[in-house]
Amino acid sequence: MNKLLVTLIAGLFATSVYAQAPAATPAVVKAEASANKDIAKAEAKEAKVGAKADEKVTKAAADASEKKVKAHSKAVKEHAEASTDVAKADPEDKMKAEAKAEKKVAKANLKAEKKMIKADEKAEKVAVEAGADKATAAAKTHEAKVEASADVKKAAAK
Repeated sequence: MNKLLVTLIAGLFATSVYAQAPAATPAVVKAEASANKDIAKAEAKEAKVGAKADEKVTKAAADASEKKVKAHSKAVKEHAEASTDVAKADPEDKMKAEAKAEKKVAKANLKAEKKMIKADEKAEKVAVEAGADKATAAAKTHEAKVEASADVKKAAAK
């Protein structure tokens, strides 16, 4: 009885060793090649989308910076005009001119701040959209990888 058990167990191990490594069929090789091609395409597309998104973000940041500089220079110009008006004013009208100049400076500052805020807001919006584009591209690449893996498994099962 012991010899029979040993023979059966040895036979079981021997068949499991041979069953573990099936030969790659031409269909499996073809499926793997197709899968690799699809994955490469998806990764290239993802890289392209990422580069385009980064370019948009950079451009938006540069535009925002330019708008902020223009707004700041206009505000500085208004400050200079207000100072000039105060300097030109008669001594008895000096207080009135200073009050008017302060109002002018405050308006210029508010206008500049609003423009700067809008420029930053637009740049941030572009950055968020670019991030969403990148995330979508990454998800599509992952989907392509999973589908390719499934196709290889399907071909191996045949």
